Amino acid sequence: MDWIVLLPPVVAIALALWTRQVYLSLLAGLWVGTTTLVGGNPLLGLRELADQVILVFGSASNARILLFCLLVGSLVALVQASGGVQGFIAWAQRRGWGTSRRSAELLAWVVGLFVFVESSISSLTVGAVNRPFFDRLKLPREKLAYYCDATCAPVCMSIPLNGWGAFVLGLVGAQGVAGNPVMLLAESVLLNFFALFAIGFSLLLALTGWSFGPMRRAEERARTRGELTRAGSQPMIADEVADIQPADDITPRAANLLVPIAVMISMIFVGLWITGEGRIMDGSGSTAVLWAVGLAVAIAIGWYALPWPDGRPTLSVNDGVDWALQGASGLVPVTLLLLLAFALGQVSQALEMGDYVVGLVGEGGPAWWIPVVVFGVSCFVSFTLGSSWTTFAILIPIALPLAQGLALPPALLLGAVLSGGVFGDHTSPLSDTSIISSMAAACDHVDHVNSQMPYALVQAAGAAVAFGLAGWLMG
Repeated sequence: MDWIVLLPPVVAIALALWTRQVYLSLLAGLWVGTTTLVGGNPLLGLRELADQVILVFGSASNARILLFCLLVGSLVALVQASGGVQGFIAWAQRRGWGTSRRSAELLAWVVGLFVFVESSISSLTVGAVNRPFFDRLKLPREKLAYYCDATCAPVCMSIPLNGWGAFVLGLVGAQGVAGNPVMLLAESVLLNFFALFAIGFSLLLALTGWSFGPMRRAEERARTRGELTRAGSQPMIADEVADIQPADDITPRAANLLVPIAVMISMIFVGLWITGEGRIMDGSGSTAVLWAVGLAVAIAIGWYALPWPDGRPTLSVNDGVDWALQGASGLVPVTLLLLLAFALGQVSQALEMGDYVVGLVGEGGPAWWIPVVVFGVSCFVSFTLGSSWTTFAILIPIALPLAQGLALPPALLLGAVLSGGVFGDHTSPLSDTSIISSMAAACDHVDHVNSQMPYALVQAAGAAVAFGLAGWLMG
């Protein structure tokens, strides 16, 4: 009956994709997990469910991410109410940006590529900057959510000058592998096939406009009927936040969007430098993003209250605070979703699900096939747990000694673990980065997962072939 440890995330994911009721699905999976954890008594399982939800706040990192989500709503509301979004659209279109499908999608791809310092900030920035262009051109919200996600975890792990790189370096260094851990990580970046394919595939789609599966249907719906989201869907930002318009007496200015966004992005580096005591790679990502978005909200309120440039404020301080509170209230649903996802992840770890999956695979089989197996296991663990970092923590201590024992390049197996972890972060309905991508694009979360899944599976298949070839050539 050891297989029962797989049920909680599998039940949650299957129900979410089948019923589209993601909150109830997460609760169902969580109840299955807590009931298993207490020995099978469903009433005790309910009590344990409540305890596990409360325990989420015992993690400072989790609490920061939840608060970050609420502050994101405040920032979105402020930049819209100040006319920053409309001003930025006019400013960008005067320069020829976002005037066509190709230029709008390329802009989303480029923004995601360059904001690599933190995954949540990357998704938020891509969504905030590009949603007006996508809406005006009648591109579906699912497509924007895809760009938020495809240039989020894949880019952060491909340019690991951030908390992602620091976390992996810590795990690699703890294994006592011969050689320089930094060089090993640098080599593995070139063998992180899924991340590289995800970035390249999204660029291909932006250049060609090619689409298939649910994404094609979403594009046809938006183009022919003007429906940016599916009828009956539940976007991850409430309509009262996503559709805020500035008052008639407010002059739209691009600076009202660019100044808070610039503060937020630059503050990430400052936060990482401070929390890392002068070493950016050692900084706390969750602390840095919370500081960044919090300061951006404060600067936005102060900036809009300045009597500039026409001698009167854009928004009074009181109005700014009111909009910030309204924006935060509109992000309560996504915060609740993250809370339940974090709780389910805790339960899955308590049931030692990752160790069970790894034990099923063992160390048998031909050496050249091992990178494919490690990639597949990493994909499954990260998809069901909804966390790439947890996958890294489980599998890196197994993969690197396995590489030594089988005389395989450590960078190859490290790349397989990183690829599998990024796959789950990119595709799992339980992943915080996927949830935040849905939020940033104001898209229904299940619609986002369904529409990008065929793309991700194509990339995963390509990555599996690449790992097989690499194992054969390098083994």
